[in-house]
Amino acid sequence: MALPALAIYAFLYLYPSIQNLLYATTRWDGVTKAEFTGTKNFTYMLTQDVLFRKIFANNIKFSLFVVIFQTAFSLIFAIFLSKNSKSNIFFRTLFFFPTILSSVSVGLMWTFLYNPNYGFINAAFKSVGLDSFAINWLGDTRYSLLAIAITQVWFHTGQMMVIYIAGLQQIPQELYEAAEMDGASRWQQFRNVTWPMSIPTTIVVMAYTTIQSFRAFDLIFSMTQGGPNNSSNIFAVLIYQTVFSELRIGYAATQSIFFILVLVFVTVLQRKFLNSRYEK
Repeated sequence: MALPALAIYAFLYLYPSIQNLLYATTRWDGVTKAEFTGTKNFTYMLTQDVLFRKIFANNIKFSLFVVIFQTAFSLIFAIFLSKNSKSNIFFRTLFFFPTILSSVSVGLMWTFLYNPNYGFINAAFKSVGLDSFAINWLGDTRYSLLAIAITQVWFHTGQMMVIYIAGLQQIPQELYEAAEMDGASRWQQFRNVTWPMSIPTTIVVMAYTTIQSFRAFDLIFSMTQGGPNNSSNIFAVLIYQTVFSELRIGYAATQSIFFILVLVFVTVLQRKFLNSRYEK
């Protein structure tokens, strides 16, 4: 009974993964015969590729910003909107709405908002006398990655909020009633009841958010294509450029393997850290 599903999985996932491992040990442009190089691709990537190290740092900074702020905002919104009132349902829908948009449309919309000449963001700063904050958000190497990270947080916070609301609604109300009887403040209720009981949900939210931040190819490509000067480039865009711009398929396979290993490592590390806090 499981054979059809197993066959589809093997054809669409298992076989390409094994093939990718084989490509990583070759020098191949996708047209000519592949040349076996062993571990040279890995050695070059880890010891000599300066661009790779820069983009690795970009990806870590981008992911840290997105995971921290997206998780925090989604939890805060969920706490205030967890009760099923009409107004809360309206605001849930409003915050969730960006998630149903395509990444490219979101990228183009925020590119317009960030425009240094006629964008709404700079116009808003200038209207209140904060001209120093009216900068070239996507064209300046110092701010391009931050600008896209803010867009990513806006894009997916509502989605994570819904997951948190589902988790918060599973917390027994008796715990809050007991805390109130003991004279606990709102902050004490959050610290001793809400946060510990929401850690399992936080594990899911942070893992999913991390994966989203590593796979933000379409958002970054539609806004900056990794520029200027690779200041907003991340692994997903780099791998695309290595394949389609440089025709180095073997090296792109090596980069994708490292990409997956880093993603797995970060996700496992998050899970272990949060589980250790939950057990305490």
